[in-house]
Amino acid sequence: MKHRSFFHRRLHSLLGVIPVGFFLVEHLITNHEATKGAAAYVEQVEWIWGIPFLPVLEIFFIFLPLLYHGVYGLYIAFTAENNLSNFSTFRNIMFMLQRVTGVITLIFVTTHVWETRLKVALYDYNAEQLTSLTANLLSDPLTQVWYAIGIVAAVFHFSNGMWSFLVSWGVTVGPRAQRISSYVWAVVFVLVSYVGLRALFAFSELANQLAQR
Repeated sequence: MKHRSFFHRRLHSLLGVIPVGFFLVEHLITNHEATKGAAAYVEQVEWIWGIPFLPVLEIFFIFLPLLYHGVYGLYIAFTAENNLSNFSTFRNIMFMLQRVTGVITLIFVTTHVWETRLKVALYDYNAEQLTSLTANLLSDPLTQVWYAIGIVAAVFHFSNGMWSFLVSWGVTVGPRAQRISSYVWAVVFVLVSYVGLRALFAFSELANQLAQR
C-alpha cells in the first residue's frame, strides 16, 4: 500500500512538471502573441494546429496527464496535513497555498478547456474564429477577473510545485540550495504571471480592434 502511494505521488509530481508544467508555460507564451495583434496570434495558432498528429499529442501528453495530476492532486489536497515538526511555518503556508491553488487551477482549466478547445473542436472553428471567440470572452470584466485569478493560481501552483519537485527528487537537498531555489521560483512566478496577465488584457484590446473592422 505504501509502495503504491509512493508511486502515485512520484508520478503525480513528475507529470506536474513534464508535460503539464511545460505546457502551461508554453501556452501562456503562445497567448502572449496576442500582444502583437490578431494576425500574430492567428499565425501562432495555425502553426501549432499544423503539428502532425496534434489530437493524439493533446490527448496522451496533455489531457490525460493533466487529468491524472488534477484528480490525484484533489486527493492529496483533502487528505494531506501540515507537518510543523518537519517544516517551517512559511513552508506549511506554502503547502496550504499549493493545495488551494491546485483546486482553483483545476476548476479554471476545466472551464477554460470547454470555453476554448472543446468549442473549437465541436464547431470546427478556424484560427481567426478562435481569436474572435477568445477576445470576446475575455472582454467581459467578470471573466477577466476570473481568468486573472486562474492564471495567477496556475502559475503559483507550478512555481511552488517546482520547488517541491526539486526537493522530493533530491536535487535541492540542503537548506542553502532550497533557499536559493525559493528565490529562483519566486522570480519565475512573477515573470510567468506577467506574461499570462499581459496576454489576458491583450485579448480585451483585440476585442475592440475586431469590433471596429
